[in-house]
Amino acid sequence: MTEVVDQSETVDSAAPGYQIEPHVIILFGATGDLAARKLIPGLLHLAILGMMPDYRIVGSSTSDLTDEEFRHLARNAVDHFSTDKVSLLQWANFEKRLSFCSTSAGPEVLAEHVAKAESDMGGEPPRRLHYLSVPPLADHAVIQMISDAKLVERSRVVMEKPFGTDLASAVALNDMLHSVFDEDQIFRIDHFLGKEAAQNILAFRFANGLFEPIWNRDHIDHVQIDVPETLGVDDRVAFYEATGAFKDMVVTHLFQILGFMAMEPPTALAAGPINEEKNKVFRSMQMLDVREVVRGQYEGYRDIPGVAPDSDTETFVALKVEIDNWRWAGVPFFLRTGKKLGGGERIISIAFREPPKSMFPDNSGVGAQGPDHLTFDLADSSKLSLSFYGKKPGPGMKLEKLSLQFALHETGQDADVLEAYERLIHDAMVGDHTLFNTADGIERLWEVSTPLLENPPPVESYLQGSWGPPAINELIAPRTWRLPFERRWRGNPAT
Repeated sequence: MTEVVDQSETVDSAAPGYQIEPHVIILFGATGDLAARKLIPGLLHLAILGMMPDYRIVGSSTSDLTDEEFRHLARNAVDHFSTDKVSLLQWANFEKRLSFCSTSAGPEVLAEHVAKAESDMGGEPPRRLHYLSVPPLADHAVIQMISDAKLVERSRVVMEKPFGTDLASAVALNDMLHSVFDEDQIFRIDHFLGKEAAQNILAFRFANGLFEPIWNRDHIDHVQIDVPETLGVDDRVAFYEATGAFKDMVVTHLFQILGFMAMEPPTALAAGPINEEKNKVFRSMQMLDVREVVRGQYEGYRDIPGVAPDSDTETFVALKVEIDNWRWAGVPFFLRTGKKLGGGERIISIAFREPPKSMFPDNSGVGAQGPDHLTFDLADSSKLSLSFYGKKPGPGMKLEKLSLQFALHETGQDADVLEAYERLIHDAMVGDHTLFNTADGIERLWEVSTPLLENPPPVESYLQGSWGPPAINELIAPRTWRLPFERRWRGNPAT
């Protein structure tokens, strides 16, 4: 964290967060990895931008820390993971709002700490935002503690994935939540939906008359959603052995991106209409066919301490999804994600149908580099590319692939991008459900996944640094995967 000239943490009356009601944020799992990497630096960044109301943050976990020890831990998190320049005064303004309460002290002590934070703020009783950055097995205990502490009133709760591990557990989790909170108090977070690139899909489709008329089966041949990772499981072995790539990534991330990509135009840019259209997509999804799923496991995974020597956990999954409605009937959606792959680009790639007949000679090059593609890069600083065939300069009719490209960093506005967790925390405080998952949607996705969960194909080995098992090429044939890219961005990583 770089020290710069002090500037006070003032709130601009025009800033988006100025009208938010005062909040006490109760951060469960405050000593964990997510809190250190994303939540604490994100809250500080929102405060510096003037997007926080009057607030207090009560950290809580099974650790037994004093307020000063928690503040020291938070400072270390900001030093290691914040990308912002933070002045001494900005840190002091943030630090004084932090306090800590161990969950082992019980609900009465938690209630006392929250009451003190609310009292220190003065004025009308503030809202409460409970953020559960805890393992799934701890969800029930934390929700019960909130209830026992009588902290449900004036509150909202943010739930981290996974939202169950199958249909029965998802239903049970939602029933448990609804026994304490109303549905409009519950915010099931998926940080992929908080990315600028994901939201740009809505803007691109529905704000432009050029693309929505061709966003259908008549003009689109297939869609790919590709979220590879170069990292391994690291210190998440216990979680990953019980979860795997499909439950960890596909149900909670890739299916949600698919919903944005495939939804019908909503009647309004608001949570209710958008979530209803997204859920219609989920209801139209056909049950997964295990014959069209490839599960993989990278070589060396079983040698990791804590992994069973005969582990069948997939570190990679690729699958075909069919949507049975008028817009998308017959258009396959290919999804792929995994660990220890050959790159970390994350894309949505829409392949357009080729012309029904070509007037160009056989050696012209038309079709030689595949169909035209519209590609969204899912990085925080979003990019998109539209590829097409154009004539090479010179005599004769020789064609080559060209592209129109947009990159946010070229506009000079990439500094204005909110990190996904920052955007979603802000939305939860506002009470905006637009970018959050619904109970109905989550349960439907587990339902369509049931055939795979009950009868998964065996894992196939793949080399670290590759793009998955060889069977993925049979899955997508006669088409080809877009990653790895053959063409590059202008002076930047490929998309």
